[in-house]
Amino acid sequence: MNKDLNGIKNHKYKSCIIGFQGVEGSFSHQALIEYFGEERDTLAFGKFQDVFEAIENNKINYGVLPIENSSTGGIAEVYDLLYKYGFYIVGEKCVKVDHNLIGIKGSSIHDLEEVYSHEQGFLQCREYLDKHEKWTLIPYFNTARSAKFIHDENVKHKGCIASKKAAELYGLEILESHIHYNKNNITRFIIISKLKEVTRNCDKISVILSLPHKAGSLYKALRHFEENNCNMLKIESRPIVGKSWEYLFYIDFHGNLNEKSIIKLINDIEQESLYFKLLGNYKGEVS
Repeated sequence: MNKDLNGIKNHKYKSCIIGFQGVEGSFSHQALIEYFGEERDTLAFGKFQDVFEAIENNKINYGVLPIENSSTGGIAEVYDLLYKYGFYIVGEKCVKVDHNLIGIKGSSIHDLEEVYSHEQGFLQCREYLDKHEKWTLIPYFNTARSAKFIHDENVKHKGCIASKKAAELYGLEILESHIHYNKNNITRFIIISKLKEVTRNCDKISVILSLPHKAGSLYKALRHFEENNCNMLKIESRPIVGKSWEYLFYIDFHGNLNEKSIIKLINDIEQESLYFKLLGNYKGEVS
């Protein structure tokens, strides 16, 4: 039996420090507030890995990170860091992402020469940006930090892609609203911790595994979902560093670790795997 199925606990977060990547006004900060509430001690970090390192060094209890967007798919760096650090997913929060073209007060679209944003912001607005080929797109740490940068630069030829909240926070002007191509643009955030937390209302499980590099190995692992009458929600593959054309598989599925059928499913899949880790059992918002 997988050792992660033992010692299941529910760790309360009444008194804790929560980390996120970005600054106030970022979508990560919004996800944090919506999940934990406003009256929390928080720390902002510049990079995704900084959040993981802060948990590793006990500077924060939880981290809030984007894992998937409904327009652009999985966020590879976060998947890779989950494998590297081995932390648990203890919750998730979905945030509707509304991208706007933003500049300083008194500027217009015609003034712009450079546009700053996170790579995801550019990808989610690519149809709009394709109509403005003369603009130079400059990747930045995240959308909200790009808004702060535009505020600090205070020049008309520089703009950014960010949220309405970020524009308000830094005293900027929205030059054009809702420029993302998918009007149902949603980012799923995960809450991570060193400790696993499972209660009886948790209904979503995430695992990571690798399989023998031979024909039929993925089929043999996935057939156990049907055999145990379990609904698989998502599968994401990431290359294994140093092993060309071999992959790690991240799988989300319905279930609770208190259910006998789920314990059997996990044990069955683990038997097929070269590497297996339970990433968490938590209350899902996406089904």
